[in-house]
Amino acid sequence: MSYIPGQQVTAIVQRVEIHKLCRGEILILGFSIGGGIDQHHSQNPFSEDTTDKGIYLNCWDMTMVTHDQARKRLTKRSEEVVRLLVTAVSAEGCAAVHQSPGE
Repeated sequence: MSYIPGQQVTAIVQRVEIHKLCRGEILILGFSIGGGIDQHHSQNPFSEDTTDKGIYLNCWDMTMVTHDQARKRLTKRSEEVVRLLVTAVSAEGCAAVHQSPGE
């Protein structure tokens, strides 16, 4: 996504709760982890969309962590539930976000 100065931008924040799956004694997330301040978005082979960001994980600020730090926090064995606060930035379709039901 590219940004044009003067263009309206909307940031959508969503809470996500993930219950890890049990495979024997192993807890798994069920998705791949990409990103981190030490990686370029082109290194993530699973997504072309680089606008979704996990900003908080179980009350930990994740905005300035490396890929390995994020992976370790997400896959912590002592936590069966992962609570994320995720942002998605959109420069398109802003009217749909701002409209109330019935408009």
